[in-house]
Amino acid sequence: MNGDFGEAFWNERYRQHSAVWSGEPNPQLVSEACELAAGTALDAGCGEGADAVWLAERGWRVTAVDVSSVALERGAAAAARAGEDVARRIEWVHENLTAWSPRPSSYDLVSAQFMQLPRALREPMFRRLAAAVAPSGTLLVVGHHPSDLQTAVRRPRMPDLLYTANDVSALLEPSEWEIVVADTRPRAATDPDGRPATVHDTVVRARRIG
Repeated sequence: MNGDFGEAFWNERYRQHSAVWSGEPNPQLVSEACELAAGTALDAGCGEGADAVWLAERGWRVTAVDVSSVALERGAAAAARAGEDVARRIEWVHENLTAWSPRPSSYDLVSAQFMQLPRALREPMFRRLAAAVAPSGTLLVVGHHPSDLQTAVRRPRMPDLLYTANDVSALLEPSEWEIVVADTRPRAATDPDGRPATVHDTVVRARRIG
């Protein structure tokens, strides 16, 4: 990723903490993928690997991609702790998602969770990720909804990094995709002072027609 969104930025962020994320799979992935038949999955922007491990534990063969080498090392370690069967189902790939093109029509599931990129970088990346979905496969995109600019919970304060379900759906050719879910979902959270709060996730799940 370029500029402030590149490898140096993310490696430094990961090195500042023993763990940046919770270690739990993203809840919208669990909700939307729990009933999908296991196949091949692309976890785009895999971070510390919780989603990739969750998928592999359910029989998926996962390609986990991230710009941060530090995150990938942590992901591989988490997979090893989950056991040999899980670890061997995951391939860890060090790539810049704003430039990398996955193999077209190759994955039964492509998941992009909370990609914090400006629109000029994000939308071409989403199109490349969509092209990687196999016929009858699933594209799952989850992000921070623009309404989260008003929450006290830590969120990106740059409006260009947040997007709606309509923003994502508009990138998909209607003749090639069935939009299964296009939603704004409230989710319980905690603000920096420990008080309960609500955030909103943009969720798009689409099936490639074929």
